[in-house]
Amino acid sequence: MPAENRSGLLFALAGFAVLSVGDGVIKSMAGQWSPVAIAALRFSIAAFGLGALLAAREGTAAMRQMWRWPQAGRGLALAVSSTIFFTSLFVLPLATATALGFTSPMFAALFAAILLGEPARKETWIASAVAFIGVLIVLRPNLVEAGWWAVLPVFSAMTFALLIIGNRYVAGQASGLAMQFVVAAYAAPILLVATPLFALTGIERFAVGMPDRSIVVRCAVVALTASCAHWLVYLGTTRAGAAKVAPMSYIQLLVASVIGWGWFGDHPDGWTLLGAVIIISAGLYLWRAGLVKEPAESE
Repeated sequence: MPAENRSGLLFALAGFAVLSVGDGVIKSMAGQWSPVAIAALRFSIAAFGLGALLAAREGTAAMRQMWRWPQAGRGLALAVSSTIFFTSLFVLPLATATALGFTSPMFAALFAAILLGEPARKETWIASAVAFIGVLIVLRPNLVEAGWWAVLPVFSAMTFALLIIGNRYVAGQASGLAMQFVVAAYAAPILLVATPLFALTGIERFAVGMPDRSIVVRCAVVALTASCAHWLVYLGTTRAGAAKVAPMSYIQLLVASVIGWGWFGDHPDGWTLLGAVIIISAGLYLWRAGLVKEPAESE
């Protein structure tokens, strides 16, 4: 393997691992503040930081040319997916939520056929059916403990798949940095509006008060680590190619399992691990069939 490809795989591996670290930080805030408010603060910080960096490196023109409707769709998909996933982290073990999130490549392949007119070959349906079996196995014990909240990561994966479709649609329109900034800049105001609306539901989980300093610091840490992680994945993709980088995303499940075990005392049972293996196997099968161009990333 050429040295550039090896370095690309290492960059991607590091990026995906860091994403799970950020998920662990999010889970550490469970019950301390609304997950919608956490997502809003996280993306507001990211938008400010990425915007300042983009202006310094590429000028303000790079921001103005990106305000088009497909970018708004990307921001909305990210806002919804992140809110749902953050909420799921508050009620599910980290490894379980991560495993269910790996259904996004299957949804992306299906949505690409519907929205982009890409051919839906038999491999798409086979992988989706196998992944669905894995989802049922993972959900079986978690539905008993968490109720229908346990299904949230699947809905998060569906909306994240729409973000992947949006990424395909706008590919090549701007730099990776500009793409990161714009999606955060759209997601932040959407979530800032959604935060008080969720609080009005009266559900205690979405109650909003003044956060303490540690919440703000942890949101800043997540914004920084996520931005760095996405940049590492971007570097890895440019050096090794998306097809080679895609399997590196499954390091997230290993890192999430270690963090969940050591930090939160979550011990995934055999059924959860079996379901995770089935979901990952379906994703790898789809990748080998050449239908998944983008790696599955978490929020």
